[in-house]
Amino acid sequence: MQITVVIPTYNRAEVLRKTLHAYSQQTGDHRILEILVVDDGSKDHTQTVAAECAELDRRVRYLKQSNRGLAAARNHAIRKAEGELILFGDDDIIPTPNMTAEHIAWHDINPEDNCGVLGYVPWLSELRPTPFMKWSALYGPQFNFGYFVPGKELGFQFGYFCNTSVHASFLREHGTFNEAFKTYGYEDIELSYRLAKKGYKLRYNPDACGYHNKYETLNDAIERVEKLYRSWPEFAQTEAGYQFLEMWRGGKQRPANSVNQVARKMLAPLKSLAIPMLRPLLDTHVPLPAWVYSQVFYHYVTSFATVVQNTEKLVPTV
Repeated sequence: MQITVVIPTYNRAEVLRKTLHAYSQQTGDHRILEILVVDDGSKDHTQTVAAECAELDRRVRYLKQSNRGLAAARNHAIRKAEGELILFGDDDIIPTPNMTAEHIAWHDINPEDNCGVLGYVPWLSELRPTPFMKWSALYGPQFNFGYFVPGKELGFQFGYFCNTSVHASFLREHGTFNEAFKTYGYEDIELSYRLAKKGYKLRYNPDACGYHNKYETLNDAIERVEKLYRSWPEFAQTEAGYQFLEMWRGGKQRPANSVNQVARKMLAPLKSLAIPMLRPLLDTHVPLPAWVYSQVFYHYVTSFATVVQNTEKLVPTV
């Protein structure tokens, strides 16, 4: 099996350059047939960067489209891909030298076309990520890698498509991304749900590691989640959105955190004073207990319950 790497991008030319350079340095049995850069209507020098990288690595192919969003960009690549496998990356996910080879190795062991592989996405160490950032990637609100067991099949709600490999034939037969999602968020979970109904099995391989080349402050994290919530009205109208909501209501999305529940009770009488005092510490390298990150972050971000309430009429009843 050969693999097509798909990298959608928008106005991040120099970030893209670093990522493409890392793909050109892959080692082991990576079997990269092509690297498709899908430019979603960038206004910077993305095309120039792609052309320069293609001079150094002939596997780089540049695809251009009008600004139609991430879902449309990925679908564009699916239509053009020539590899039997498609590895979905992002322009700011820098692969470790063996990342692609690790994806290939797991597909060699599990060659069925309904098998997918999710790799690990920690922060790029040279950015000096804060303890808050590390917590966010392991236990939310960025990712939930801290809960995953290598080789374990994952639920559709963890179908991140930033470092995931899937059989191209399975996608083309059973579903691609819903292009009604024009902005960031939920388009990958929605597709994962539809694929799962057709037998899709996503497993976690932490050795297929790609570093997230992005620094995120507390304010950045809050803004990202608020942006995600703006896609909830579209997601709420899908069957996947209904099932996601039912899981949330049942408290099944992540293990219950008794420590966090105790902390919530402890902080309640002092919350108005304690939370503002703790907030600046989240952007420092001072390590704090996980419950502090949770309490401070979810104090400032709009609650998911409020988001759901505001769109309740959109959620299907069956």
